[in-house]
Amino acid sequence: MSGNKVSVVLGTQWGDEGKGKLVDILAKDIDVCVRCQGGNNAGHTIVVDGIKYAFHMLPSGLVNTECISVVGSGVVVHLPSFFEELEDLEKQGLDCDGRLFISDRCHLVFDFHQIVDGLKEGELGRGSIGTTKKGIGPAYSSKASRSGLRVHHLYHFEEFEKRLRTIVAARHKRYGDFEYDVDAELQRYRQLADRLRPFVIDSVEYLHKELAAGKRILVEGANALMLDLDFGTYPYVTSSNTGIGGVCTGLGIPPSKIGEVIGVAKAYTTRVGGGPFPSELTDAVGQKLRDVGAEYGVTTGRPRRCGWLDLVVLRYSNMINGYTSINLTKLDVLDVFDEIKVAVSYTINGKEVNSFPASLEDLETATVNYVTLPGWKQSISKCRSFEELPENCQAYVRFIERDLGVPVKWIGVGVGREEMIAM
Repeated sequence: MSGNKVSVVLGTQWGDEGKGKLVDILAKDIDVCVRCQGGNNAGHTIVVDGIKYAFHMLPSGLVNTECISVVGSGVVVHLPSFFEELEDLEKQGLDCDGRLFISDRCHLVFDFHQIVDGLKEGELGRGSIGTTKKGIGPAYSSKASRSGLRVHHLYHFEEFEKRLRTIVAARHKRYGDFEYDVDAELQRYRQLADRLRPFVIDSVEYLHKELAAGKRILVEGANALMLDLDFGTYPYVTSSNTGIGGVCTGLGIPPSKIGEVIGVAKAYTTRVGGGPFPSELTDAVGQKLRDVGAEYGVTTGRPRRCGWLDLVVLRYSNMINGYTSINLTKLDVLDVFDEIKVAVSYTINGKEVNSFPASLEDLETATVNYVTLPGWKQSISKCRSFEELPENCQAYVRFIERDLGVPVKWIGVGVGREEMIAM
């Protein structure tokens, strides 16, 4: 950890890289774990002592009973889901009492946002983005149009009611007369406000005080760089800044307070939903990756699209986020392959391209250029040091390091907390 600077864990690809597992491992040495953006459209699975914990909105540092967890200002929060997730974790034996807090500046996601999310996807038809329909995009839209409601509004309920009725009326005007009982929603949120009160803090002040006191803070990014609103495969992206910039804007922390930036990269590539995916495999090899890697979404259950590792994506991601180290995950999934391909560049309009282009039209015509490396054809799940890995497996890791110029510091060789090699 980086003294009195925050450490950050970010996804390098299109999400589902296994960030939660690394956060869980690092959480044993930290004091505060923080989410900075996104909502309950994210999904982490952590396996501890045979128990599988599913996180969607809450920081996965909660698995460590000594760690405080904070939902930062940049997160959009659906309160019924917040409490449902908390209750599920507590039913599994996690004691979260006094260890979970939420920023008073968080914007709220309402059920009408979720309804609108589905209606917007319906309008797009075949060009749909593949949203989780959790209402995240419409909530961020409300935030950007300055009509949203934040946690602190709950404690000035007359103003809260006025604002809610206004925004719902505007959505009815835009989308027609969808079914939504504002009076019932107001009654529900009056009760939720009382229940939420013990969790609410000024997270900006809290985090800066903890930093000043020398506390170790870990920021847990949601989604991943290629889903970033500005730098991802727009418009097939999420509605927040998922890169290092989102840490600053989502928490109120200046760049000078950021230390380690750990990029989590799957040893191959996956994405969920629509949008470009240059190294995607739609053949039996892609299906094999999906089956061996159990590539189905935590939040949605949707099958993930699978393909070979794309170093064009990782280079681009590294340029933006400035990774100080890499956690390479699910390397064991590649155990079964005779040979492994790695995308190293694209050819677009006859020209070799080494960085990720903005234009989806260019990506549609791109030819992917691969390097083929030999597989190792043996299980690495019992390996606990780099030296124990087969020679070809070590060569695969070193190939990635040399291309990115960033050291691989952790290697995932299985689903369990203990199945992680620390370099």
